[in-house]
Amino acid sequence: MDFWWILFIFDGILFFFVALTVLYVLVFTIANVFGRHNEFSKAKYQKRFIIIIPAHRKDEVILQSINSVLGQTYPQRLFDIVVVSDHESEMTNMRLAQLPITLLTPDFDKSSKTKSIQYAILNLPQFKIYDAVIVLDADNIIESEFLEQVNDAFESAGTKAIQVHRLSRNRDTSIARLDTIFEEINNAIFRRGHNALGLSSALNGSGAIYDFEWFKEHIMKVRTDGGTKELEAMLLKEDIYIDYFETIHVYDEKTRKIRSFKEQRGRWGVDQLHSLINNLRYLPWSIVNHHYDFADKIIQWILIPRTIVMGIIMVMGIFLPFIYFSMVIKWWAAGAVLMFAYSLATPDELVDKNWDRDFLNAPIVIMWGLLNILHVGASESETRIKSTSRFVRMLLPKKK
Repeated sequence: MDFWWILFIFDGILFFFVALTVLYVLVFTIANVFGRHNEFSKAKYQKRFIIIIPAHRKDEVILQSINSVLGQTYPQRLFDIVVVSDHESEMTNMRLAQLPITLLTPDFDKSSKTKSIQYAILNLPQFKIYDAVIVLDADNIIESEFLEQVNDAFESAGTKAIQVHRLSRNRDTSIARLDTIFEEINNAIFRRGHNALGLSSALNGSGAIYDFEWFKEHIMKVRTDGGTKELEAMLLKEDIYIDYFETIHVYDEKTRKIRSFKEQRGRWGVDQLHSLINNLRYLPWSIVNHHYDFADKIIQWILIPRTIVMGIIMVMGIFLPFIYFSMVIKWWAAGAVLMFAYSLATPDELVDKNWDRDFLNAPIVIMWGLLNILHVGASESETRIKSTSRFVRMLLPKKK
């Protein structure tokens, strides 16, 4: 097989998966334009909430976040706040201890958000009864009516999980503005667009509300650091619909540096791969049993992540003209369709005076993210190999 056959086969296979991803994005972006805006009526019953805030080295922002939760118009007797302070400074812990919250201070060898949440659930008083659990990040800010809105929305949804609209609280650097734009694009495609076609919304890392009993049982089964994709799979496998309420806001601090941004995208890419490996075998079962939400989620994980797709199209669009010009036309067309979909999904208020400069930075950020996914994936694989080796050595009989 000569060079040209290898090139044609590689180009064809790669373009097939890229085209599927672009088509998927386009369909849900168009659905987002015609999507419904959530309306919810006043709840007849005031639920009791437990709010869990895992904090890992968030000394600068954690107090502001908790103060926003404490300033709710919702009756204070109906919600409790648990802060899991993982390696926060002693001064921060002293300040937190003075607030009307439950403060937990575990000392994990290897910290993770999942471990902190599981620790919080295990340390809840047995006599406390809750209806729902809210997971917030340590840098999240919520409005004073947040719990009232969540109480109304949760009852109106009539399901065991809802996701609220996460907005950016800072747009002071080019990377923060790009991160804001990318998140709003994801909201349009994977939340509002999916709900518009009757499919479940994707969960976010924070701003998710779950039925307490369901969450208490299932969070202990989570093994990944973030746990969001595992919880999604569990919900959808049980045919539990995830509703999205875009009018309820959680304000999230966006990363300001390109290094943090690319590391974040790298972790997300690896999480997606792990989720696909763990759930791919359920695809035929989900289709046969009409669990279309779960089937859609697995297909979503099969598709190439959006950031990587943009990077692939950029690389092929730049280098193919120097190899075989006619092969690049379809890549340019795919790039144009993807840009159209992204522009359709981007809110008008984010296209401001900094848009041109941010747009020029996007290719650099995307390429850095693409390279970092390979680096993170290699590191994760090495860690898994070491863990497996240690486990095998434990099983072997010791030499006398």
